[in-house]
Amino acid sequence: MRRVVAIALVIGAIAVLGWFVFLRKPAATLADGSDAPAAAGKPGEGKRIRRGPGGPGGFDGPIPVALGDVARRDVPIYLDGLGTVQAFNTVTVRPQVSGQLVSVAFKEGQEVKAGDLLAQIDPRSFEAQLQQALAQKSQNEALLNTARRDLQRFSELVGDGYVSKQQLDTQAQTVAQLQATVKANEAAVQNARISVGYARVTAPISGITGLRLVDVGNLVDAGTTGGLVVVTQIKPISVLFTLPEQSLGDIRAAGGQGLKVLAFDRDNTRQLAAGELTVVDNQINQTTGTILLKATFPNDDKALWPGQFVNMKLLVRTEKNGLVIPANAVQRGPNGDFVYVSTANEKGEATAEMRPIKVALSEGGTALIASGLNDGDRIVVDGQYRLQPGSRIKPAGDAPAADPAAAAAPGGDAAGKPGEPGGERKRRRRPDDAGAGPAPVEAPTPAPSPAKP
Repeated sequence: MRRVVAIALVIGAIAVLGWFVFLRKPAATLADGSDAPAAAGKPGEGKRIRRGPGGPGGFDGPIPVALGDVARRDVPIYLDGLGTVQAFNTVTVRPQVSGQLVSVAFKEGQEVKAGDLLAQIDPRSFEAQLQQALAQKSQNEALLNTARRDLQRFSELVGDGYVSKQQLDTQAQTVAQLQATVKANEAAVQNARISVGYARVTAPISGITGLRLVDVGNLVDAGTTGGLVVVTQIKPISVLFTLPEQSLGDIRAAGGQGLKVLAFDRDNTRQLAAGELTVVDNQINQTTGTILLKATFPNDDKALWPGQFVNMKLLVRTEKNGLVIPANAVQRGPNGDFVYVSTANEKGEATAEMRPIKVALSEGGTALIASGLNDGDRIVVDGQYRLQPGSRIKPAGDAPAADPAAAAAPGGDAAGKPGEPGGERKRRRRPDDAGAGPAPVEAPTPAPSPAKP
């Protein structure tokens, strides 16, 4: 019994495999290159449509394309790099005397000028030291005046023998000593005045304040590491950026410092500022093979902010009267770049000629052509993906509207009558069918419902 079941399973598998192979068998090909009908007489089954040089359906008419002219204009040559915005000056404001912070006179993010009051440290102890130094100075000045009068008397009496020479010399040394003491007192007074001034913490530069680092009431020490606040100068502002070391020759040939520099946003679509090159570093980074440059921008509108990443464009020269074309017209093949040029064949019809070119620069949707094109050439800027060398073309604007009657002609439409070649296959829309509307497709006849018993 098991043997019979096994034989039956093998026979069933062979039958299924044969049916699968039968379904996958390709249709025979006719002599004209088309496929033979798979089941004659059935609607929508017939000869397959070949793709002709003009597009699907064997259409051999001119292909609509958009044409553009080769133009001449001055083309600026830029070197592109990635840069980081850096504050022109950055200062961490630290107290220079110790004491209690009694007030803060700025708001976070406020724009300040050099000399504006930022904070106040309790000045009373420093004012007391100043008064003490002034008193000490006055005392020593009084002693100095007394010593000077005594020296004058001794000088008058030494001739009469009432005062010895030694007493006169001693008095003279006393006057000199007191003079030095008074000078020391003057220095102490000056130091006390400076300490009183340091109790007023002022902005060292003009710029924008950051976050407050110390709150009112805290004791601060001279030289506190964190400081009270950080002030950054952003008008003007600097940008550090790098370029490949191969660019150094072009930069030096263009003059180096003073070259025009443009800053663009991260997406490289919007210009933020225009400035000039100020510094070219004195050495090349051997690790990265790049050279560091610094540009300065006025930044009056505050478009640049410290720490911001920007795209930099350094103008090194301007190509005068260069040949330019739209960048999307340039195609890339195994042998290099090329474009399709509109030419006339022996019948006077416009055809597409594939012409190799050399692109010197592609920037902002425009390609600067080094060789391969001439003045007056008309090139294909849109629709070139359907072209091959020698294809007939016509400007897209001159393409006639599609004719519904001609759409059903052989080779023009794939939706024919049932039983005819190409039946029940939808017609593919072509670019030159604008305004013609979709081709009618005959709906298949529904199968009759089975009769109810």
